[in-house]
This record gives sequence, structure tokens and C-alpha cells, in this order.
Amino acid sequence: MAVSSTDLAKKDIKSLLIKQSIPSSVGILFMSVNILIDTIFVGRWIGSLAIAALSVVMPITFFISSLGMAIGIGGSSVLSRALGAGDKEKAYITFAHQLMMTFIISSAFVVAGIFWGDEILYIFGANGEIMAPAKAFFMPILLSVPFQAFCMMGNNVIRAEDKSKHSMNSMIISAIANVVLDILFIKVFGWGIMGAALATASSFFLCFAYIAWFFLFKSELKPKLHHFAFHKKISVEILSMSFVTFARQGVISLLTVILNHTLFAQGGEHAVTVYGIISRMLMFALFPVLGITQGFLPIAGYNYGAENYSRVRESINKAILYAGALAIIIFIVILIFAQPIVAVFTKDAAVIKDTPGALRWVFAASPIIAVQLIGAAYFQAAGKPIKALMLTLSKQGFFLIPLVLLLPQFLGIFGVWIAFPIADVLSTIVTGIFLRKEMATQLKE
Repeated sequence: MAVSSTDLAKKDIKSLLIKQSIPSSVGILFMSVNILIDTIFVGRWIGSLAIAALSVVMPITFFISSLGMAIGIGGSSVLSRALGAGDKEKAYITFAHQLMMTFIISSAFVVAGIFWGDEILYIFGANGEIMAPAKAFFMPILLSVPFQAFCMMGNNVIRAEDKSKHSMNSMIISAIANVVLDILFIKVFGWGIMGAALATASSFFLCFAYIAWFFLFKSELKPKLHHFAFHKKISVEILSMSFVTFARQGVISLLTVILNHTLFAQGGEHAVTVYGIISRMLMFALFPVLGITQGFLPIAGYNYGAENYSRVRESINKAILYAGALAIIIFIVILIFAQPIVAVFTKDAAVIKDTPGALRWVFAASPIIAVQLIGAAYFQAAGKPIKALMLTLSKQGFFLIPLVLLLPQFLGIFGVWIAFPIADVLSTIVTGIFLRKEMATQLKE
């Protein structure tokens, strides 16, 4: 039975992190499986070129749907602090505004995608033979994006209520539906990449249906009609915190554009396919670390709002410890099993030969990323958007993009792969400095 959000102020931090992080990790795992299954099935049943098409299309639609995630994470920072301060009215208004913003913004971007789809696909790297399968995959996924946006927004609100098992359930339903429908639409009906798109789009809708049921019948948050009236101060507060996540996704999308064009220039469709597999592993393999980061957010936000700084400090230390330990295990697994992991995705001998080495380099600094992830998440939970934004953008924006543009000029395609661990190390150092100063001043005992 779900507990009240006030338990975030009372229960042992270790047990809270486990309680929040396990469902969040499982939820992120199943969300990653949604994308991973598409990649494996299209790679083995359609061809390696289809993996390249997915690596172009999915960042576009994820960017649009991540607007919902941005509003969910940013708004839930406001919501968690409101609940921590006992201000239920502000929590209701915040949630109502999250619903309105998600619908309006995601719908506007879908309309833009309908009118300028080919141009957008080209910008994101649909070069050469990649364009045709990318176009076939794009439209069904695009039309389902508002449902995915509501899922991403809703899951963060559910975690802010300390009911993360329901967040996990919605993603499990979505992932299972995607697997079943992929087999049916691609293998049985022979619909090719269009079948993969329809399966993914249907899974987003089922996730949305479960979350809608939760908010109607299980949620603490029951906003009335008057809560949906425009409230400038809360809108600005939500958007200021949401901008952190949205900016990160924007930078990730820009990075995708640069990577796809750089890789195509260095190695054609083959190089884009290699990165298509690596990018799926980046989403999938780090799910427990990202789960701890998501589980940490409501704990830190609630206790910061309640001015219980010793619990905030404890939650930071334990989150970094647990996430760091898991990251080390993940790195060891990637190091040892890179070749068989890649072979799951494709039968293409050239891709199987070239991808494992690149995969190992991209994950080389993963043992230290916990500091960067938890540090940036703390500033977001504490309602400090400028620092949260700078630290969140540090890896992709300040370090990785310049390195990807620079290093291949001297090192060829190896420069792309080595850019990832260098960016991880630099962003971790910067975040560690900021976090240490914050704990010594704002969170001092």
C-alpha cells in the first residue's frame, strides 16, 4: 500500500533511496527496453540500415516528448518543495499547470513535425540511404509523441508523491506491449519498419492510459477547475526549473545532429549504425544509476523544502555511494561482454567487428559519473536553476560537443569515441567542485 509523501521527511534515507530508486530503475529499464527492442528487432529482422534510421528518428521524437519530462521534473521540484512546506494549494496549481503546459507545447511541436518532417530528418542526419526508412518510421512515432510526453511528465509527478511503483507499472506495461506488438507487426505481419513504429506508438498510448487512470483514482493531487487558471508566478517557477531538463535535451539533440553528420562523414551509414547501437546501450546499461538519480530527486526536494538540510546532505552522500558502485559494475560488464552484447543487435559482420571497441571507449569513464548526475540533480531539487542548468549542460554542451567537432580532425572516427570519457571526466570535476562548496556552505551542519 502506498505511503504518504510526508514519509520523505521521516524514514531512513537508505530505505527511502531503495524504495524510490528500485521502481525508478525498473521503470527506466523498461522505458529503455522499449527503444532497445525496436533496435534489436529491426536490426535482425529488417537490416542494419534500419538501426541507422532509428538513431536519426528517435532523438527527434524523444526531444519533443522530453518537453513533458522537462515539465515533469521541473514542476515536480516545485511540487516536492510545496508538499515539504505543507502548501497543498500550491501543489494542486503546480500539477494543473504541468498538465496544460505538456499538452500545449508537445502538440505545437508535433504540428511542426508534420509540416517540416523531411527537413527535420535531414538536419538530424538522415543522409544517403538512411532517409527512406527514417521517413517510414517517423510519422507514426511523431503522432504518438503527446502521449509519451504525458507519460514522462506524469511519471515524475508520481515519484514526487512517493508512489513510484505506479510509475514503474506504467513503463512495464508499455515495454511488454511494445515487445508483443513488434513481434506481431514486424515478424508475423511483415510490416517492416512501419510495423516497428506502430508498435512503439501503441505502447506509448497504453502507458498514457495507465497514468491517466492513476491520476483519476489513486493520486493525492486532485486539482479543481479553478486551479487551471493561469498563474504567472507558478508558471515562471515551473518553466525556470523545467528549462534545465529541456536545455539538456536540446543540447543532446544538437549533439545527435553533430554526431550523425560527423560519423557519416567519417564512415558513412556504417558508422551511424555503430553509434545507433552504442546510443541504445547508453540508455539501457546505465538504468540503475539513472534510477537512483530519479529516486534521489523527491527526497532531496522535499527535505530541502522542509529545511531539513542534514537529511539532504545524507541523501547526497548515499546516492553518490550507491550510484557509483553500480556504475563500476556496469563498466566491468561492458568491458568483458562488449562483443556478445553487440551481436544481439545485428548479424552484420562489419558492425559486430567495429562496435565493441567503440562501446568500451564510450563507457570508459562511467565509474565516476555518479558525482556529475547526483550533483546536477541536487541543484535542480533545491530550486537553483542556474547552477542546475550549467552543471547539467556541462558534459554534452561545454565539453562533448566541442570535442566531437575537434578530435576527429586529428584522430578520425576514434576521436568521436574518445571524446565521451574525456567529457565525463571534465564534467565530473566541475560538478564535484560546485557540490563540495554547496555542502560546505548551504548544507553545513
